[in-house]
Amino acid sequence: MSGDGHLLPIASNADVVAVRRQVRALAVDVGLSLVDQTKVVTAASELARNALVYAGGGRASIEIVENGVRKGLRLSFIDEGPGIPDLALALTDGWTTGSGLGLGLGGSRRLVDEFDLISAPGKGTTVTVTKWAR
Repeated sequence: MSGDGHLLPIASNADVVAVRRQVRALAVDVGLSLVDQTKVVTAASELARNALVYAGGGRASIEIVENGVRKGLRLSFIDEGPGIPDLALALTDGWTTGSGLGLGLGGSRRLVDEFDLISAPGKGTTVTVTKWAR
């Protein structure tokens, strides 16, 4: 793992755009294919928007990671919002409580190689995803 992480606020739509831009730039740097760049940027956009819409904001941590010969991007979206009462339901395809891209957490999970969700009512939510270069 490298120590050159980026921590970005998520407090407005402009911040969501900034997260997308930073993720795309680093996805290019680590050598993700164009298709994988699009997947990780789409997941980042959905997760950042979730933090904004459902928790009133949060922060995104973006870092380049290495695993032997592979490089990738690890993104964490952290908020102190109301949390997710039913994780299984939240990961169900098509389930939404709002008007995001419609991907939801389940769709975001399919776009990345590793997906970790930690949440509890009243405790906020942390979603960490990793996309590896092939």
